[in-house]
Amino acid sequence: MTSRAFIAGCLGTSLTPDERAFFREARPWGFILFRRNTQSPEQVAALTAELRETVGWQAPILIDQEGGRVQRMAPPHWPKYPPARAFLGINDPLQQREIVRLSARLMAHDLRAVGIDVDCLPVLDVPVAGSHDVIGDRAYAHEPDRVAQLGRAAAEGLLAGGVLPVIKHMPGHGRAKADSHHDLPVVDASLDELRAHDFRPFRHLADMPLAMTAHVVFTALDAKNPATVSRTVVRDIMRGELGYDGLIMTDDISMKALSGGFAQKARAAIRAGVDVVLHCHGIMEEMVAIAGAVPEMRGDRARRAATALARIRHEPEPLEVEAARAQLASALALNG
Repeated sequence: MTSRAFIAGCLGTSLTPDERAFFREARPWGFILFRRNTQSPEQVAALTAELRETVGWQAPILIDQEGGRVQRMAPPHWPKYPPARAFLGINDPLQQREIVRLSARLMAHDLRAVGIDVDCLPVLDVPVAGSHDVIGDRAYAHEPDRVAQLGRAAAEGLLAGGVLPVIKHMPGHGRAKADSHHDLPVVDASLDELRAHDFRPFRHLADMPLAMTAHVVFTALDAKNPATVSRTVVRDIMRGELGYDGLIMTDDISMKALSGGFAQKARAAIRAGVDVVLHCHGIMEEMVAIAGAVPEMRGDRARRAATALARIRHEPEPLEVEAARAQLASALALNG
């Protein structure tokens, strides 16, 4: 049975009867977990198995595990990881890249152990002076090339551990002066500025399997529509200029930057050329509306999804976990 083009969340640490029934009927392509869903390793492993049982296949399960203030699996059951900006304290560029990769490889180890196989990392946004701190220390640097180098290191660490990375927030959230969770950011930079700064990390990582959109209006591209629902931005910029042929998902369509009802927002994103709609909150009536608005995973959408999932390593690169944790802590302490 074919999946539908959305990713869904759930409300608690196990599924309710209504959630199980809905997921069996609606057949989301994947699921996403948040802090509310992560009580202990045993519980998360049981929940990921339960989610997959409802749809009858090894559906991808996502999480935002960046480190710093965006870490859904947190102490006391999981280690605390540094935010991206913490790596700037490492002066040697080669060591910096190695430690970023190591941190992501350790996160992949944690995620795989509980059945999670997609991490919404790396953040490829490049902040500028005066931008909102919603990105802030989640960014690796203020220079596009450094962001690209360290973002690739994080993506490689995840892939080595059998977890797919999601590059975000395409084509760039770094200039935004508002938090798209609450308001619609409008970026007035010229196309030349965007090409030289914001787009560059995404172009350099266009070979990655999954990408997430930015709920941001770029007036030089489409003065009316946020990137997530802009045909110009998705098709001409993401697919065209940036050369991205992986699976594109929306950022959470519950965020206030997007206007309209949930069915309307989902249809607008799909019409723009996005492959999969992401809904994070697990609110049943919202999920029902989205499920009725999105298509099945067929054609190019299914091809991109299959290509992405084929990149999951079922035998992750070997890792001496305790030694790696000690190396990570030592590098950050010595350079911090």
